[in-house]
Amino acid sequence: MNGKIKGYAMGIIAAATYGMNPLFALPLYARGMDANSVLFFRYAAALPILALMILWRRRTFRVAPRQLLPLALLGLLMGFSSLALFESYNHMEASIASTMLFVYPLMVAVLMAAFFHERFSLGTALCLATAMSGIYLLYNGKPGQTLSLVGTAWVFASSLSYAIYLIFVDRSSIQGMPTIQKTFYVTLFGFTIFIANAVARGTLIIPHGPLMWTCSLGLGLFPTAISLICTTVAIAHIGSTPTAILGVFEPATALIIGVTIFGETLTPRDLTGLVLILASVLLVISQGNLPSSIRRLLPPPTHPPPTMPP
Repeated sequence: MNGKIKGYAMGIIAAATYGMNPLFALPLYARGMDANSVLFFRYAAALPILALMILWRRRTFRVAPRQLLPLALLGLLMGFSSLALFESYNHMEASIASTMLFVYPLMVAVLMAAFFHERFSLGTALCLATAMSGIYLLYNGKPGQTLSLVGTAWVFASSLSYAIYLIFVDRSSIQGMPTIQKTFYVTLFGFTIFIANAVARGTLIIPHGPLMWTCSLGLGLFPTAISLICTTVAIAHIGSTPTAILGVFEPATALIIGVTIFGETLTPRDLTGLVLILASVLLVISQGNLPSSIRRLLPPPTHPPPTMPP
């Protein structure tokens, strides 16, 4: 297979498999599991898969002591981002939540301008205004109803946490660490959030029956391990920016799953809002308009990505 074709195919698969989060999470919710329990078993399933990937690629598990604190902080940011996104599924359609999460590149640009004196271009400002217009349309998408304020807050908390995570990756002492090793330890430290939460609540809902265990393992395999592997392959063949642009298939997949499998309904106003959000983000990360704040977070084509999204 031609290298570019393979790269584009892997980029689409990477985004689409990450968009499968609702496919596996929502059936677990319907059978009584809460977000913390679902993520507990997602991370528990992902860790051995990532460990096997490290062994298969002949990487080391060894890290320098000075790298442990940054890895722990990154793990907490990633774990909280995952928890916030999965909590939002309890308050709004998963397809809308997945699309709103996709504004994190814009949040990176805003944070870099606010705290690191990164240039904030007119084009980025227009993209931000377009995204906010899309969110406004979603918030008032159905006649007589508004989008859940709690769900919206959870999604923005998830997106903000992931944006901070990306900036911290770029500026921490683990910048040069291999992606698979970094992802393993970020997942490991992120896992502690769900352990602590279960202990504090005194509750951990264990899957029972073939369907629940299949969904739990599916979360660890498809949106986690397969998405990571395919993202790495895609960047090696086509580069970081095209791979980032193909990330639009993540909310698109979640949208298709939500409507066709879970019966979620979207009004024309909803669809307009979704299109505005996706268009604004695609413009920001397109080759000609990529701000240096985001460009630095995307590695050159010969290196794997910083890590997977939540």
